[in-house]
Amino acid sequence: MGLKPEIIKHLAERAALGLPAVWQAPLDEIRKNTHTHIALTQPLIDLFAVEHKFIPGATADLPIRIYRPTDEKNLPALVFFHGGGWVLNFLDIYEPALRSVAKYGNFVIIAVEYQKAPEHPYPTPFNDCYATLEWVVSHAKELSIDPESIGVGGDSAGGNLASAVALKARDTKLIPLAFQLLIYPCNEIEMQYPSATEFGEGFGLTTKSMRWFWDKYLPDSDQQSDPYAVPARATDLKGVAAAIVIAAQFDPLTDDARQYYQKLMASSVPAIYKEYGGQIHGFFNLGGVTEDAHLLYSDIAFEINAILGRGK
Repeated sequence: MGLKPEIIKHLAERAALGLPAVWQAPLDEIRKNTHTHIALTQPLIDLFAVEHKFIPGATADLPIRIYRPTDEKNLPALVFFHGGGWVLNFLDIYEPALRSVAKYGNFVIIAVEYQKAPEHPYPTPFNDCYATLEWVVSHAKELSIDPESIGVGGDSAGGNLASAVALKARDTKLIPLAFQLLIYPCNEIEMQYPSATEFGEGFGLTTKSMRWFWDKYLPDSDQQSDPYAVPARATDLKGVAAAIVIAAQFDPLTDDARQYYQKLMASSVPAIYKEYGGQIHGFFNLGGVTEDAHLLYSDIAFEINAILGRGK
């Protein structure tokens, strides 16, 4: 399958803006340019409640958003970590997608605005995300969520963070996580796989920009063997939460997602892998561009509920 026509059009429109690559301009400018994201123009569906608040992290108070689809009690929860190479993006970009997933799945989503590299490289973003999970677990009753139905998830760099948080949750036995949702995660720093070459340029995210992001997040090469930084370096994934691994066909990270799924399976972790034909990295946030984004929201809701044994 080739690129979907609407994706070809979207890429052409983005290219016509003439925005610099991440390494070609000051960081303030690169971050300002994320405010051109098409998700910011999408209508927002109504939910029972969307709450904005701050929670304590290890080094700073962290903004979170709590998406509650209904007033039902004891709902499952997804603790979500957004993408952007650990450097970019903000929760407004994710608002349309997260509202839809919460509505489709009838579960609560708690999304955190973690501190960003390069000002706050690893381990700060990871620690912020783990602290968010700890807070959700300890406030499950207050949040009216089921403490036995809490999972983590994220896209791209957020998929890396979710993978790492799931590893630490296993290692520390904080809680038996119910699931982990990994949307085109970047879990292997070396990127020595075919998709990084075949789809390395011309499909939105480039391999060169992905390497730039890794350099900002993990400037200390000695940390590259740390599985909480590079989850693919974990020697054994046995005992981590059941996984939903999502990939896009035309993405430098397609093989990253596939190989991590294979590693999960080799460690006897219940896991599914879904690759969306004709799609690119970032389509989770392209609900205003492609119907495949809404299919993805529905699929995520279905697969999480299937893991939880819910009939939704």
